[in-house]
Amino acid sequence: MLAQQLIRDGDLAGALAALQDAVRKNSGDAKLRVFLFQLLSVLGQWNRALTQLNVAGEMDAGALPMVQTYREAIQCEALRAEIFAGRRAPVIFGEPQPWMAQLAEALKLDATDPDAAAGLRAAAFDAAPASPGTIDGTRFDWLADADGRLGPVLEVIVNGRYVWVPFMRIARIEIDPPADLRDAVWTAATFTWTNGAQAVGLIPTRYPGSVDASDDALKLARKTEWTGEFPLGQRMLTDGGNDFPLMDARLIEFDPNDNTGDHG
Repeated sequence: MLAQQLIRDGDLAGALAALQDAVRKNSGDAKLRVFLFQLLSVLGQWNRALTQLNVAGEMDAGALPMVQTYREAIQCEALRAEIFAGRRAPVIFGEPQPWMAQLAEALKLDATDPDAAAGLRAAAFDAAPASPGTIDGTRFDWLADADGRLGPVLEVIVNGRYVWVPFMRIARIEIDPPADLRDAVWTAATFTWTNGAQAVGLIPTRYPGSVDASDDALKLARKTEWTGEFPLGQRMLTDGGNDFPLMDARLIEFDPNDNTGDHG
């Protein structure tokens, strides 16, 4: 359909107009509603996306598990924005350590004292344990998010909650390949924690602020760009020598660890 072609061409405004027209002409089509929810999510129009998602669930009972998962994901986006604006503190998965608190505190200082924020992050990165392992067979001595605000932690939505998960708490991440437009917003993954428990969750595919970018390719997570200190677009993992786009990764396995050492 026209909207799909416009998305392939990177024209989100045109795609939205075409898709809204299709929905008006076929208002009872639940699949079109799901498509519209996904496109509105790419655009960061969260309230409208939630409305379309709920309508799709009312039309098609078979869509309810998907509706519940992504309803929670949309709700987490508001909290996520508050956290990166420094107005809320992130929930840390597992037992907190001082370096994790330093990362959270740095977000509060970004707007008023960026030098102090950078100092806290540097101290946190020095204190965080290294997490050696492999990503799709490529060996790394440590792995970090390429966003300096995160580094040794990963943003995850699990059990309907937005949390920061230190890499030291993860044994394995199996990442689903992209299959739909919503994967440009949230990447589905299965996590095995270091205690052996497993959970299915979502990783925000894009960095905070990407929905406000003028470049639709950033909204669609087709690339990553740094604007000043922090990135926009698709999430990138790094081992210091190699960068790994999230949507290309499939399996990350960490060595059994005793939570010692650092990557400073």
